Amino acid sequence: MPVRRLGSTDVTVSAVGLGCAPLGGLFTPVDPAVATATVDAAWAGGIRHFDTAPHYGAGLSELRLGNALAPRDRGEYTLSTKLGRVLVDHEGAWDLWAEPNGKRAEFDFSYRAAYDSYLGSLERLGVECADIGLIHDADDHRDAALEGTYRALAELKAGGRIGAIGIGMNSTGAAADLIERAAFDTALIAGRYTLLDQSALDRLYPLCLDRGVSVIAAGVFNSGILADPKPGATFNYAQADPRLVAKAQAIAAVCERHGTPLRAAALQFTAAHPAVASILVGARTPEEVDDALAMFAHPVPGALWHDLKRAGLLAEEAPVP
Repeated sequence: MPVRRLGSTDVTVSAVGLGCAPLGGLFTPVDPAVATATVDAAWAGGIRHFDTAPHYGAGLSELRLGNALAPRDRGEYTLSTKLGRVLVDHEGAWDLWAEPNGKRAEFDFSYRAAYDSYLGSLERLGVECADIGLIHDADDHRDAALEGTYRALAELKAGGRIGAIGIGMNSTGAAADLIERAAFDTALIAGRYTLLDQSALDRLYPLCLDRGVSVIAAGVFNSGILADPKPGATFNYAQADPRLVAKAQAIAAVCERHGTPLRAAALQFTAAHPAVASILVGARTPEEVDDALAMFAHPVPGALWHDLKRAGLLAEEAPVP
């Protein structure tokens, strides 16, 4: 699988990476053995970039990913985690995570918390350093994130304790503001450059190209609707508006006319933008990994993109494969 460099750093990512939030029990529990098998399937398919965060299952994702990668040569894969939340004691279920483990995550973008968070992540992952450190969900905490978390990340990078630094966010406007205010190598952006949402084209992606910030694109299925656009499907983790479902179904119909699964078009469209170094696919089973890799390699005729644009279903200026 192709690998691309992040910004001007020596850190590389595979063209497809594994998003490990599901391994932390997102929505439903995950058997630890299945989590390991999922990482193994990703490895067998050529994936060498693995993304996680303390927030995912209050540390469960990091623990499971670390255990699964433990037999691998540390120099053969790229590991990214996030800073901006700390784990605190909590009984019972919380947020979107289905496996209570006595902890929950809460925002803390302070300088000291960033160091503590990073050290906690390394312990759970069982490694001496991460390759990529991302400020996590600072959309509504930009000043605090720059004053605390960014300062800690910049020091970690300068000291050789992390290879690349960036942001992991949802809002394109907030992400662009941070990129304009500080020096980042990468930006992990979820769900804002997909077949249903090309809002990153307006300001964020041009800015990333101008600043040499490599994009890691997550949420390519917008949390489900672009994998299976049926009534009741989710869009960015909430029930999709019927108009969005109808648009996704119209896109799927064009794909079907060209003998192309919607999932294949969704993955390959997001990956085609020149700002994008890697796309992340979230998976909780080996079968989901295998399907994503098959869809990424599935032939897509050029006429499909032409028909989507002609039907007004895709931004005319959007780059296509």
